[in-house]
Amino acid sequence: MPTYADEPADKPADTPTVTVLGLGPMGRALAGAFLDAGVRVTVWNRTPGRDQELVARGATAAASPAQAVAAGALTIVCVVNYDAADAVLRQDAVTDALKGRTVVNLTADTPARARDTADWAAAHGIRYLDGAIMTPTTTIGTPDAVFLHSGPEELYREHRPVLDLLGGTHTHLGEDIGRAAAYDIALLDIFWTAMAGYAHAVAMARAEGITARELAPFAQGIGAILPPLFEEFAGDVDDGTYSGELNPITSAVSSMAHIVEASESHGIEAGMIRAAEGLARRVVALGHGTDGFMRVTELLGRSRTTHSRQ
Repeated sequence: MPTYADEPADKPADTPTVTVLGLGPMGRALAGAFLDAGVRVTVWNRTPGRDQELVARGATAAASPAQAVAAGALTIVCVVNYDAADAVLRQDAVTDALKGRTVVNLTADTPARARDTADWAAAHGIRYLDGAIMTPTTTIGTPDAVFLHSGPEELYREHRPVLDLLGGTHTHLGEDIGRAAAYDIALLDIFWTAMAGYAHAVAMARAEGITARELAPFAQGIGAILPPLFEEFAGDVDDGTYSGELNPITSAVSSMAHIVEASESHGIEAGMIRAAEGLARRVVALGHGTDGFMRVTELLGRSRTTHSRQ
């Protein structure tokens, strides 16, 4: 295994040093982008062997996570979830080595976990920013990458020049440390429910003798309709208007009922669309049949309020 070194001789002494903990596909992409930008990079991963390509490109492999975080002022964490992050960061030796240094946690998890980690960091004298990566590994280091950050703005501005080396756009969402994670789960909710819907649509199409490739161009057309609707419906929700002038929710119920019937006639599971239909029917039953589909948001919000009171 390559040995740890504090300062590779081929870089100037004032070259920024970044530690990357976690060398899954995204972690390797982050470390690679920093290397491409000429940064001194130290890496560590729980599973040995994933650092070999990065070391060949000039990274330094640390023998332990404590040794890794001691290499510089900034540590980037990118692992599978906060359980994995905590298992590394909350080791006594790592915690001690991090005192006075900055952690930017780009691990995906919930806002509550981000806030808990921030409280832990503050209690141990560790400077902490939370973040989310909203684009695939192939975008890292390119203008197409999208990063979200939350936490102390002064700390964010201090490290922004190094974070910018990852490419793309970086947006600071506010001082609330959980805000980046909140955006992350909301946006991933859109993605995965859309992908689940697409998978269901393909299954239905195939049952009718239509291949996925035949359906794809028309599916892209449906997808193109959505962005302007997102903006329009955001106004409906924030203003409480829920306009159904162009497409009342009663019409949506009818369409969804057709999908359920066709799906189940082929023996295809219809649970997802049944759930959506059920929400829409409840809105109609509450007397909002002439409103638009986004009235469902209010219904879901009531469920949250009821749950919080229990």
